[in-house]
Amino acid sequence: MAASLYLVAGKATDSVTHGFLPAAARLGLDAVLLTDRPAEHADVPPPVGAVVECDVSDFRDVIDRIAARGEPAGVFSNGDFLQAPAALAAAYFGLPGKDWRAAARAKNKALARRCLAHLDPVFSADARAVPADAPYPLVLKPREGVASEDVFLVRDADELRARVAEIGARRADPLVAEEYLPGTLHTLETLGDGHEVRVLGSFRTDVSPPPHFVEERLEWAPPPPETPQVLAQLAALGAGFGACHTEFVVHEGRARIIEVNYRLIGDHCDFLLADLLGVPLHEQILRVHLGERLPPAVPRPRGHAVAEPVIADRAGRLAAAPGPVELDDGGVRLAYRPQRAVGDEVALTRTNRDYLGTVRAIGPEPDGVRAALARFRAAHEWTIA
Repeated sequence: MAASLYLVAGKATDSVTHGFLPAAARLGLDAVLLTDRPAEHADVPPPVGAVVECDVSDFRDVIDRIAARGEPAGVFSNGDFLQAPAALAAAYFGLPGKDWRAAARAKNKALARRCLAHLDPVFSADARAVPADAPYPLVLKPREGVASEDVFLVRDADELRARVAEIGARRADPLVAEEYLPGTLHTLETLGDGHEVRVLGSFRTDVSPPPHFVEERLEWAPPPPETPQVLAQLAALGAGFGACHTEFVVHEGRARIIEVNYRLIGDHCDFLLADLLGVPLHEQILRVHLGERLPPAVPRPRGHAVAEPVIADRAGRLAAAPGPVELDDGGVRLAYRPQRAVGDEVALTRTNRDYLGTVRAIGPEPDGVRAALARFRAAHEWTIA
Protein backbone atom coordinates (compact mmCIF):
# COMPACT_ATOMS: atom_id res chain seq x y z
CA MET A 1 0.00 0.00 0.00
CA ALA A 2 1.32 3.47 -0.92
CA ALA A 3 2.34 5.78 1.90
CA SER A 4 -0.26 8.44 2.68
CA LEU A 5 0.26 12.15 2.32
CA TYR A 6 -2.31 14.13 4.32
CA LEU A 7 -3.11 17.36 2.56
CA VAL A 8 -4.92 19.87 4.79
CA ALA A 9 -7.13 22.21 2.76
CA GLY A 10 -10.01 24.64 3.05
CA LYS A 11 -11.67 25.81 -0.15
CA ALA A 12 -10.84 24.08 -3.43
CA THR A 13 -7.96 25.75 -5.31
CA ASP A 14 -6.21 25.00 -8.58
CA SER A 15 -2.90 24.86 -6.70
CA VAL A 16 -4.16 21.82 -4.81
CA THR A 17 -6.40 20.21 -7.44
CA HIS A 18 -4.08 20.65 -10.43
CA GLY A 19 -0.75 21.10 -8.66
CA PHE A 20 -0.17 19.23 -5.42
CA LEU A 21 -2.55 16.30 -5.90
CA PRO A 22 -1.08 15.28 -9.29
CA ALA A 23 2.39 15.83 -7.81
CA ALA A 24 1.56 13.41 -4.98
CA ALA A 25 0.49 10.82 -7.55
CA ARG A 26 3.75 11.18 -9.48
CA LEU A 27 5.61 10.58 -6.22
CA GLY A 28 3.65 7.36 -5.64
CA LEU A 29 1.79 8.71 -2.62
CA ASP A 30 -1.78 7.98 -1.60
CA ALA A 31 -3.24 11.48 -1.07
CA VAL A 32 -5.81 11.92 1.69
CA LEU A 33 -7.53 15.31 1.66
CA LEU A 34 -8.59 16.69 5.04
CA THR A 35 -11.03 19.57 4.61
CA ASP A 36 -13.87 21.44 6.26
CA ARG A 37 -15.47 21.85 2.80
CA PRO A 38 -15.79 18.31 1.45
CA ALA A 39 -18.51 19.28 -1.03
CA GLU A 40 -16.09 21.62 -2.82
CA HIS A 41 -13.63 18.76 -3.27
CA ALA A 42 -16.17 16.11 -4.26
CA ASP A 43 -15.12 16.19 -7.92
CA VAL A 44 -11.36 16.19 -7.46
CA PRO A 45 -9.80 13.76 -9.92
CA PRO A 46 -7.79 10.70 -8.92
CA PRO A 47 -5.36 10.01 -7.25
CA VAL A 48 -7.14 11.23 -4.11
CA GLY A 49 -7.46 8.22 -1.83
CA ALA A 50 -10.12 9.86 0.32
CA VAL A 51 -11.74 13.17 1.14
CA VAL A 52 -12.20 13.34 4.92
CA GLU A 53 -14.25 16.00 6.66
CA CYS A 54 -12.23 17.68 9.38
CA ASP A 55 -12.11 20.91 11.36
CA VAL A 56 -8.86 21.90 9.71
CA SER A 57 -8.45 25.02 11.84
CA ASP A 58 -8.11 22.80 14.95
CA PHE A 59 -4.81 20.90 15.07
CA ARG A 60 -6.35 18.42 17.52
CA ASP A 61 -8.96 17.32 15.00
CA VAL A 62 -6.32 17.14 12.25
CA ILE A 63 -4.19 14.86 14.46
CA ASP A 64 -7.17 12.73 15.42
CA ARG A 65 -8.29 12.20 11.81
CA ILE A 66 -4.79 11.21 10.74
CA ALA A 67 -4.21 8.91 13.72
CA ALA A 68 -7.44 7.06 12.97
CA ARG A 69 -6.11 6.10 9.53
CA GLY A 70 -2.54 5.06 10.34
CA GLU A 71 0.97 6.50 10.26
CA PRO A 72 1.37 9.28 7.69
CA ALA A 73 4.30 9.81 5.33
CA GLY A 74 3.75 13.56 5.41
CA VAL A 75 1.38 16.32 6.49
CA PHE A 76 1.16 19.38 4.27
CA SER A 77 -1.00 22.43 3.62
CA ASN A 78 -0.91 25.25 1.11
CA GLY A 79 -3.72 27.13 2.88
CA ASP A 80 -3.19 30.65 4.17
CA PHE A 81 -4.86 29.98 7.51
CA LEU A 82 -3.81 26.36 7.91
CA GLN A 83 -0.03 26.49 8.20
CA ALA A 84 0.08 26.40 12.01
CA PRO A 85 -2.43 23.52 12.41
CA ALA A 86 -0.63 21.49 9.72
CA ALA A 87 2.75 22.24 11.32
CA LEU A 88 1.51 21.13 14.75
CA ALA A 89 0.12 17.91 13.27
CA ALA A 90 3.39 17.19 11.46
CA ALA A 91 5.31 17.79 14.68
CA TYR A 92 3.01 15.43 16.60
CA PHE A 93 3.82 12.59 14.20
CA GLY A 94 7.54 13.45 14.14
CA LEU A 95 7.45 14.48 10.49
CA PRO A 96 9.30 17.29 8.69
CA GLY A 97 7.36 20.52 8.66
CA LYS A 98 7.28 24.19 9.44
CA ASP A 99 7.83 25.52 12.93
CA TRP A 100 4.28 26.23 14.13
CA ARG A 101 5.52 29.37 15.91
CA ALA A 102 6.95 30.73 12.66
CA ALA A 103 3.67 29.91 10.91
CA ALA A 104 1.75 31.82 13.60
CA ARG A 105 4.11 34.81 13.38
CA ALA A 106 3.89 34.96 9.60
CA LYS A 107 0.09 34.87 9.59
CA ASN A 108 -0.44 37.36 12.42
CA LYS A 109 0.74 40.77 11.24
CA ALA A 110 0.99 42.18 14.77
CA LEU A 111 3.21 39.28 15.91
CA ALA A 112 5.33 39.63 12.77
CA ARG A 113 5.96 43.33 13.40
CA ARG A 114 6.94 42.68 17.02
CA CYS A 115 9.31 39.93 15.96
CA LEU A 116 10.98 42.12 13.33
CA ALA A 117 11.17 45.31 15.39
CA HIS A 118 14.91 44.91 16.06
CA LEU A 119 15.65 44.56 12.32
CA ASP A 120 13.02 46.77 10.73
CA PRO A 121 10.91 48.89 13.08
CA VAL A 122 7.54 49.68 11.52
CA PHE A 123 4.75 51.51 13.30
CA SER A 124 1.92 49.05 13.96
CA ALA A 125 -0.98 49.29 16.38
CA ASP A 126 -4.39 47.88 17.14
CA ALA A 127 -6.61 49.89 14.80
CA ARG A 128 -8.95 50.76 17.66
CA ALA A 129 -6.14 52.15 19.81
CA VAL A 130 -3.99 54.22 17.47
CA PRO A 131 -2.17 57.04 19.30
CA ALA A 132 -2.75 60.65 18.31
CA ASP A 133 0.83 61.05 17.05
CA ALA A 134 0.66 58.10 14.66
CA PRO A 135 2.60 58.62 11.39
CA TYR A 136 -0.26 59.07 8.92
CA PRO A 137 -0.99 57.94 6.27
CA LEU A 138 -1.56 54.46 7.66
CA VAL A 139 -2.56 51.19 6.05
CA LEU A 140 -5.57 49.63 7.75
CA LYS A 141 -5.84 45.86 7.34
CA PRO A 142 -7.19 42.73 9.06
CA ARG A 143 -4.54 41.31 11.36
CA GLU A 144 -4.72 37.94 9.61
CA GLY A 145 -6.26 38.97 6.29
CA VAL A 146 -5.61 37.80 2.73
CA ALA A 147 -6.17 38.91 -0.88
CA SER A 148 -6.13 42.65 -0.06
CA GLU A 149 -9.56 42.29 1.58
CA ASP A 150 -10.48 45.32 3.67
CA VAL A 151 -7.06 46.92 3.18
CA PHE A 152 -7.26 50.71 2.92
CA LEU A 153 -4.91 53.66 2.99
CA VAL A 154 -6.25 56.17 5.53
CA ARG A 155 -5.02 59.76 5.64
CA ASP A 156 -6.05 60.86 9.14
CA ALA A 157 -7.75 59.82 12.36
CA ASP A 158 -11.26 60.64 11.12
CA GLU A 159 -10.83 58.45 8.04
CA LEU A 160 -9.38 55.69 10.20
CA ARG A 161 -12.40 55.72 12.53
CA ALA A 162 -14.81 55.67 9.58
CA ARG A 163 -13.08 52.72 7.91
CA VAL A 164 -12.84 50.77 11.19
CA ALA A 165 -16.58 51.22 11.71
CA GLU A 166 -17.32 50.23 8.10
CA ILE A 167 -15.23 47.04 8.30
CA GLY A 168 -16.44 46.20 11.80
CA ALA A 169 -20.04 46.19 10.55
CA ARG A 170 -19.30 43.15 8.35
CA ARG A 171 -16.46 41.27 10.08
CA ALA A 172 -15.25 40.82 13.63
CA ASP A 173 -11.59 40.15 12.84
CA PRO A 174 -8.99 42.21 14.72
CA LEU A 175 -7.63 45.09 12.64
CA VAL A 176 -4.18 46.66 12.63
CA ALA A 177 -3.02 50.04 11.39
CA GLU A 178 0.51 50.11 10.01
CA GLU A 179 2.89 52.73 8.73
CA TYR A 180 2.62 53.16 4.96
CA LEU A 181 5.83 51.88 3.37
CA PRO A 182 6.69 53.63 0.08
CA GLY A 183 8.76 51.99 -2.62
CA THR A 184 8.77 49.49 -5.45
CA LEU A 185 6.76 46.38 -4.67
CA HIS A 186 8.39 42.97 -5.15
CA THR A 187 7.75 39.38 -4.24
CA LEU A 188 10.36 36.89 -3.10
CA GLU A 189 9.74 33.20 -3.74
CA THR A 190 11.78 30.84 -1.58
CA LEU A 191 11.96 27.12 -0.85
CA GLY A 192 13.73 25.59 2.13
CA ASP A 193 14.46 22.01 3.18
CA GLY A 194 15.59 22.62 6.78
CA HIS A 195 19.24 22.89 5.71
CA GLU A 196 19.16 25.73 3.19
CA VAL A 197 16.74 28.38 1.97
CA ARG A 198 16.85 28.74 -1.80
CA VAL A 199 15.69 31.87 -3.64
CA LEU A 200 13.61 30.72 -6.61
CA GLY A 201 13.03 34.20 -7.97
CA SER A 202 11.11 37.45 -7.72
CA PHE A 203 8.26 39.31 -9.37
CA ARG A 204 7.71 43.06 -9.68
CA THR A 205 4.13 43.79 -8.67
CA ASP A 206 1.85 46.59 -9.90
CA VAL A 207 -1.06 47.49 -7.64
CA SER A 208 -4.12 49.70 -8.05
CA PRO A 209 -4.02 53.33 -6.88
CA PRO A 210 -4.81 54.03 -3.20
CA PRO A 211 -6.88 53.69 -1.16
CA HIS A 212 -7.08 50.09 -2.43
CA PHE A 213 -4.23 47.65 -3.03
CA VAL A 214 -5.37 45.22 -5.75
CA GLU A 215 -2.54 43.35 -7.48
CA GLU A 216 -2.87 44.14 -11.19
CA ARG A 217 0.24 42.57 -12.70
CA LEU A 218 3.24 40.45 -11.71
CA GLU A 219 6.29 40.57 -13.96
CA TRP A 220 9.41 38.45 -13.55
CA ALA A 221 12.46 40.43 -12.46
CA PRO A 222 15.84 39.62 -10.91
CA PRO A 223 15.72 39.71 -7.09
CA PRO A 224 16.79 43.24 -6.13
CA PRO A 225 20.17 43.85 -4.45
CA GLU A 226 18.35 44.37 -1.13
CA THR A 227 17.13 40.74 -1.09
CA PRO A 228 19.58 39.70 1.70
CA GLN A 229 17.72 42.10 4.01
CA VAL A 230 14.49 40.22 3.32
CA LEU A 231 16.16 36.85 3.92
CA ALA A 232 17.46 38.12 7.27
CA GLN A 233 13.94 39.17 8.25
CA LEU A 234 12.51 35.79 7.21
CA ALA A 235 15.20 34.08 9.30
CA ALA A 236 14.17 36.20 12.29
CA LEU A 237 10.58 35.05 11.81
CA GLY A 238 11.77 31.45 11.51
CA ALA A 239 10.20 31.13 8.07
CA GLY A 240 12.70 28.89 6.32
CA PHE A 241 11.05 25.54 5.62
CA GLY A 242 8.99 24.67 2.56
CA ALA A 243 7.54 27.30 0.24
CA CYS A 244 7.25 30.96 1.21
CA HIS A 245 5.83 33.91 -0.74
CA THR A 246 6.95 37.26 0.68
CA GLU A 247 5.80 40.71 -0.40
CA PHE A 248 8.18 43.60 0.26
CA VAL A 249 9.04 47.11 -0.92
CA VAL A 250 12.42 48.60 -1.72
CA HIS A 251 12.98 52.30 -1.09
CA GLU A 252 16.33 54.12 -0.95
CA GLY A 253 18.30 50.90 -0.46
CA ARG A 254 16.06 49.53 2.26
CA ALA A 255 13.89 46.43 1.91
CA ARG A 256 10.82 46.26 4.15
CA ILE A 257 8.39 43.38 4.39
CA ILE A 258 4.70 44.08 3.71
CA GLU A 259 3.55 40.55 4.56
CA VAL A 260 4.71 36.96 4.61
CA ASN A 261 2.51 34.27 3.09
CA TYR A 262 4.09 31.06 4.39
CA ARG A 263 2.98 29.01 1.38
CA LEU A 264 3.45 28.87 -2.37
CA ILE A 265 2.56 31.93 -4.45
CA GLY A 266 -1.07 31.83 -5.60
CA ASP A 267 -3.39 33.08 -8.35
CA HIS A 268 -1.88 30.59 -10.85
CA CYS A 269 1.57 32.14 -10.49
CA ASP A 270 2.78 28.83 -9.01
CA PHE A 271 2.26 27.20 -12.42
CA LEU A 272 3.94 30.16 -14.12
CA LEU A 273 6.94 29.84 -11.78
CA ALA A 274 7.21 26.09 -12.39
CA ASP A 275 7.10 26.59 -16.18
CA LEU A 276 9.59 29.44 -16.12
CA LEU A 277 12.11 27.49 -14.02
CA GLY A 278 11.45 24.23 -15.82
CA VAL A 279 11.16 22.25 -12.58
CA PRO A 280 8.41 20.10 -11.02
CA LEU A 281 7.88 22.73 -8.33
CA HIS A 282 4.88 21.15 -6.60
CA GLU A 283 6.77 17.85 -6.35
CA GLN A 284 9.84 19.54 -4.92
CA ILE A 285 7.75 21.19 -2.22
CA LEU A 286 6.15 17.87 -1.27
CA ARG A 287 9.54 16.17 -1.23
CA VAL A 288 10.92 18.49 1.47
CA HIS A 289 7.82 17.72 3.56
CA LEU A 290 8.75 14.04 3.17
CA GLY A 291 12.22 14.74 4.54
CA GLU A 292 14.21 14.99 1.29
CA ARG A 293 16.87 17.58 0.50
CA LEU A 294 16.52 20.05 -2.34
CA PRO A 295 18.16 18.92 -5.60
CA PRO A 296 21.73 20.18 -5.99
CA ALA A 297 21.02 22.03 -9.23
CA VAL A 298 19.71 25.55 -8.70
CA PRO A 299 16.95 26.28 -11.25
CA ARG A 300 17.45 29.20 -13.59
CA PRO A 301 14.65 31.01 -15.43
CA ARG A 302 14.19 30.18 -19.09
CA GLY A 303 13.12 33.52 -20.47
CA HIS A 304 10.68 36.14 -19.20
CA ALA A 305 7.22 35.81 -17.65
CA VAL A 306 4.17 37.90 -16.80
CA ALA A 307 1.00 37.05 -14.90
CA GLU A 308 -1.87 39.46 -15.44
CA PRO A 309 -5.29 38.99 -13.87
CA VAL A 310 -8.47 40.03 -15.66
CA ILE A 311 -10.21 42.15 -13.05
CA ALA A 312 -13.92 42.89 -12.81
CA ASP A 313 -14.71 46.59 -13.18
CA ARG A 314 -18.32 46.37 -12.01
CA ALA A 315 -20.71 44.12 -10.12
CA GLY A 316 -23.17 41.88 -11.95
CA ARG A 317 -23.42 38.53 -13.70
CA LEU A 318 -20.52 37.25 -15.79
CA ALA A 319 -22.24 36.91 -19.17
CA ALA A 320 -19.27 36.10 -21.41
CA ALA A 321 -15.71 34.93 -20.76
CA PRO A 322 -13.28 32.44 -22.29
CA GLY A 323 -12.72 29.03 -20.78
CA PRO A 324 -9.28 27.58 -20.12
CA VAL A 325 -6.94 28.40 -23.03
CA GLU A 326 -3.39 27.39 -23.90
CA LEU A 327 -1.77 28.62 -27.09
CA ASP A 328 1.47 29.77 -28.69
CA ASP A 329 1.90 33.26 -30.10
CA GLY A 330 5.17 33.09 -31.96
CA GLY A 331 7.73 32.21 -29.34
CA VAL A 332 5.45 33.12 -26.43
CA ARG A 333 3.42 30.47 -24.58
CA LEU A 334 0.15 31.77 -23.18
CA ALA A 335 -2.25 30.14 -20.74
CA TYR A 336 -5.50 31.42 -19.29
CA ARG A 337 -7.35 29.83 -16.40
CA PRO A 338 -10.70 31.25 -15.31
CA GLN A 339 -11.40 31.97 -11.67
CA ARG A 340 -15.06 32.74 -12.35
CA ALA A 341 -17.46 30.84 -14.62
CA VAL A 342 -20.00 32.31 -17.01
CA GLY A 343 -23.19 32.80 -15.01
CA ASP A 344 -21.42 33.61 -11.76
CA GLU A 345 -22.55 36.67 -9.84
CA VAL A 346 -19.66 39.08 -9.31
CA ALA A 347 -19.60 41.48 -6.36
CA LEU A 348 -17.11 44.31 -6.80
CA THR A 349 -14.86 44.25 -3.72
CA ARG A 350 -11.73 46.17 -4.84
CA THR A 351 -9.66 43.18 -3.76
CA ASN A 352 -8.00 40.21 -5.43
CA ARG A 353 -11.41 38.50 -5.13
CA ASP A 354 -12.41 40.52 -8.21
CA TYR A 355 -10.22 38.38 -10.47
CA LEU A 356 -12.17 36.77 -13.31
CA GLY A 357 -9.13 34.79 -14.41
CA THR A 358 -5.39 35.06 -14.92
CA VAL A 359 -3.36 35.17 -18.13
CA ARG A 360 0.15 33.70 -17.93
CA ALA A 361 2.76 34.38 -20.60
CA ILE A 362 6.31 33.05 -20.98
CA GLY A 363 8.71 33.93 -23.78
CA PRO A 364 12.31 34.69 -24.58
CA GLU A 365 12.28 38.43 -23.90
CA PRO A 366 10.10 41.03 -22.12
CA ASP A 367 8.79 43.07 -25.07
CA GLY A 368 7.57 39.98 -26.93
CA VAL A 369 5.85 38.64 -23.81
CA ARG A 370 4.06 41.92 -23.14
CA ALA A 371 2.94 42.25 -26.77
CA ALA A 372 1.59 38.69 -26.91
CA LEU A 373 -0.29 39.19 -23.67
CA ALA A 374 -1.85 42.40 -24.99
CA ARG A 375 -2.95 40.59 -28.17
CA PHE A 376 -4.53 37.82 -26.11
CA ARG A 377 -6.48 40.32 -24.02
CA ALA A 378 -7.69 42.14 -27.14
CA ALA A 379 -8.82 38.91 -28.81
CA HIS A 380 -11.05 37.75 -25.93
CA GLU A 381 -14.11 39.22 -24.28
CA TRP A 382 -15.15 39.39 -20.65
CA THR A 383 -18.64 40.84 -20.19
CA ILE A 384 -20.39 41.57 -16.90
CA ALA A 385 -24.10 42.19 -17.34
